Amino acid sequence: MEIIANTTNMLIPLDDVTLRGDLFIPDPVIGLVIFSHGSGSSRMSTRNKSVAQVLQREGLATMLFDLLTPEEDLLYENRFDIQLLTSRLISVTHWLEQNVRIRHLNFGYFGASTGAASALNAAAYLGDTIRAVVSRGGRPDLAMKQLSNVVSPTLLLVGGNDLHVIELNKEAFARMECEKKLTIIPNASHLFEEPGKLLEVANHSAKWFKKWF
Repeated sequence: MEIIANTTNMLIPLDDVTLRGDLFIPDPVIGLVIFSHGSGSSRMSTRNKSVAQVLQREGLATMLFDLLTPEEDLLYENRFDIQLLTSRLISVTHWLEQNVRIRHLNFGYFGASTGAASALNAAAYLGDTIRAVVSRGGRPDLAMKQLSNVVSPTLLLVGGNDLHVIELNKEAFARMECEKKLTIIPNASHLFEEPGKLLEVANHSAKWFKKWF
């Protein structure tokens, strides 16, 4: 286990595979946010790392990990296998619950794009173990069957120019019965690439997690 500053590069042994993850624990710390990245991405996602850095400055530990091994990621279908990605997220969450450094913390999920579906499915399965969920430009509609079972307060963040995804999020929002909020960030596209828009995402997310942690 290699330590770089406050970041621990981890090998996560599951039943069938070993995944790689990066755990950052600030001091002081008020909770842990586990990231579920979108299709074709990884723990090295520059957008998720940018959001994570803002959360860390707000006292939130972050866990970015690869939901797939490099070999699995070569099979395109795996990137959209929501059931597989959900099971991986649940397994990694259980594994983190055994870590003496963080098991006492409140846990939350940050899901991006299709990763939002696996985050919401996992939250539905784990119940109040997950204290809050944030979806960035997410596809919560891919978790439609489980949305009514989510009890974790959920924030849906969508770019104002991402018209199709706005409609999908509105449909999902209507299905959810938990504490929830839909925030549309003006003049932002699906990836929030416009100047300052990803920072808005990070600030909204930090506020949401801190409120519910």
